[in-house]
Amino acid sequence: MRGRSITVGDRRFTYLEQGQGPALVLLHGIGSAGRSFDRQLASLAPMHRVVAWDAPGYGGSSPLAAGHPTAADYADALAALLDALVIRKCHLLGHSLGCLMAARFAADHPERLLSLTLCSIAAGHADLPQAEREKLLGQRVGDLAELGPRGMAEKRAPRLLGPKARADALDRLVDTLSSVDAEGYGQAARMLSTGDIKADMRRLPASLGGQIIYGDSDVITPPKRNLEIA
Repeated sequence: MRGRSITVGDRRFTYLEQGQGPALVLLHGIGSAGRSFDRQLASLAPMHRVVAWDAPGYGGSSPLAAGHPTAADYADALAALLDALVIRKCHLLGHSLGCLMAARFAADHPERLLSLTLCSIAAGHADLPQAEREKLLGQRVGDLAELGPRGMAEKRAPRLLGPKARADALDRLVDTLSSVDAEGYGQAARMLSTGDIKADMRRLPASLGGQIIYGDSDVITPPKRNLEIA
């Protein structure tokens, strides 16, 4: 599927788009990109105008100006992209780290959402002791610096998919993980380190429809953590 790009002010966004109908916007996780949703775009396009962005610092999208961004910075970037695409209301789906971005956007702009779906929630590490936050951040950034994108992908991919994953699925994930950029990945990792999805969820209006999706065997974002947020 051919990607698209648009320039908004001094920022460039790249994204995938397919279909017509009510807009459905997909936000990927920390080691991913918009292309990780390409099969979902094909399935959902008959019913929706589906947009899967490359978050700032991913794919061909410009990184954020802030070296230590917050979820609000990503939410602001998403608002700018949706304005440029003339999407005033949408169904919004976040996966993993994308949940932090989606929840903040929903909290800041509830009037723009038709629904909110959170998949395999990365809730942020704001409630952890500082020493533990710094350790987790150091491990993420350190793996990329030491192993490079391909080496980090080969190290992390098997745990993300589990022992029963098909070889073609594992190869596909390694290829996607290998595409990360050090600056964009570092910004996202620092946002995860200070993120607090529960604070944003408390701001959501009761009238906003939504759902949480998780895997029973997920060891990265286990069911218990998802249910705590639900």
